[in-house]
Amino acid sequence: MAKPKIIVVGGGLSGLMTTIQVAEHGGEALLFSVVPVKRSHSVCAQGGINAAKNTKGEGDSVEKHFDDTIYGGDFLANQELPKRMCEAAPGIIDLLDRMGVMFNRTPEGNIDLRRFGGTLYHRTAFAGATTGQQMLYALDEQVRRAETQSNVTKYEGWEFLSLVLDDSKTCRGIVAMNLSTMEVKGFLADAVVLATGGCGMIFGKSTNSTACTGSATSAAYQQGAYYANGEFIQVHPTAIPGEDKLRLMSESARGEGGRVWTYKEGKPWYFLEEWYPKYGNLVPRDVASRAIFKVVKELGLGIDGKDIVYLDLSHIDSKKLDIKLGGILEIYKKFIGDDPHKVPMKIFPAVHYSMGGLWIDNNHMTNIPGLFAAGEADYQYHGGNRLGANSLVSCVFSGMIAGPEALKYAKGLKTFSDALPSSLFEGEVKKQASHNDRLLTQNGSENVFKLHEELGKLMTDNVTVIRKNKNLEQTEVELQKLLERYKKVTLTDKTRWANPVLPFARQLYNMLQLARVITLGALKRNESRGSHYKPDFPERDDQNFLKTTKVSFVSGDPKLEYEDVDIRWIKPRPRKYS
Repeated sequence: MAKPKIIVVGGGLSGLMTTIQVAEHGGEALLFSVVPVKRSHSVCAQGGINAAKNTKGEGDSVEKHFDDTIYGGDFLANQELPKRMCEAAPGIIDLLDRMGVMFNRTPEGNIDLRRFGGTLYHRTAFAGATTGQQMLYALDEQVRRAETQSNVTKYEGWEFLSLVLDDSKTCRGIVAMNLSTMEVKGFLADAVVLATGGCGMIFGKSTNSTACTGSATSAAYQQGAYYANGEFIQVHPTAIPGEDKLRLMSESARGEGGRVWTYKEGKPWYFLEEWYPKYGNLVPRDVASRAIFKVVKELGLGIDGKDIVYLDLSHIDSKKLDIKLGGILEIYKKFIGDDPHKVPMKIFPAVHYSMGGLWIDNNHMTNIPGLFAAGEADYQYHGGNRLGANSLVSCVFSGMIAGPEALKYAKGLKTFSDALPSSLFEGEVKKQASHNDRLLTQNGSENVFKLHEELGKLMTDNVTVIRKNKNLEQTEVELQKLLERYKKVTLTDKTRWANPVLPFARQLYNMLQLARVITLGALKRNESRGSHYKPDFPERDDQNFLKTTKVSFVSGDPKLEYEDVDIRWIKPRPRKYS
């Protein structure tokens, strides 16, 4: 019997781990990435990866990590997969260590741990301030080894366009586009795993890479996959403002003693420490971002009257900063010009992460048979708010589940992809190629980059930290107008070789559709939970909204329904960090 063939879309941590698992369990993996794998957005992760190893003797445990994760997510996460993730986390750190990730060490030689937001324990293993890069490079080395054994084929510089579905709506492959030649080609497989990351570009400027459009998950949603909890968008409290994009200033800066402050009555005011004395500057991200918004927007106490507060490391020994935070301090100095060793950094909250994603079951399969999702592309692990440093562990763990489960599913098929007729994907290839031709030849009055700029401002103004129903209703109206205007776009580059405008035009349409999912979920959820805050509904409402939002694409519009949340181990309780 031929090896089952699994397509993995996405070359970040989750996609690489999925690929490794497929190869190690006897399958053949086809790995697609829109950028070179080493440029995947996981490389931007800075602060660390969580695991309750308790090497500092504080009494940390897997159970406490699990409780912090559910509590930090405001009880919206189904509990089975987060529980299994926390149980697996210490072993994942050991595995990465053996793979060569250069974790910082204590003088005794143990893997060092730092504190992150939403916990009272030192739980975060780190490699300076470039943890994601070190992990990505280590996993890529393992994938390269599998390539030499003919178990993996990489397709770097290919854009996912659509799923190939058979008559029973089972996923049997994908259609993708070569970004150099613009060739549109179909690839059959026994299962497909989407590990394509988040959707920060919907908000214009964010901490995400420009490849993080949510286009692939949106395309799957438009072909029948449920999208879950889309309204839960994390706004990171500390980002470096910029005209081109917003650059992350890692939570590790606060974990190593950084203090957030502004001026009040002419004196430094450490408002997080005053309002949240137990957690101080390490409250969860949703809490910290709302606090900064209150200080700047409501109290009018931004630095020099601008949307800025200070993140101060200048009181910490310079040598310690260089060892533990050198990478991010270099970024600040490069783009701002000031030395964080000597002066406070200017920061403000920015869109950072999507807790929502494709709906999956506990085996990581979507409601479309044969289609799996992992990493930030799925919704399962973080509920209403992700704890810092839980992202990297969820990426790795979800890949460790999705790979073997996709392979298990594939082995149970009656007909393998090698025996499928080419006619199965020829129709979808023709459809996607025709879509490209239409975009390249039509002449309208709209510019895709201008439409994207308007989309980003619309979503950032109305669907981020503070949400009001009248604004959300208007946002939905404006999104439909943008979709109508999209029909009149003309591309500024109509060439058929290495044309960057064509894939962006396709991504923009998918971003507009996913923006409607996010906005509708926020509009209908009349409560405040995790990253979703409505001042008109300031309390959590478990009776009506302790539920997963599930959105399907019906006749061109989002259709919303709800699903109960699994709370079998940890029962909801008030979420207070003060």
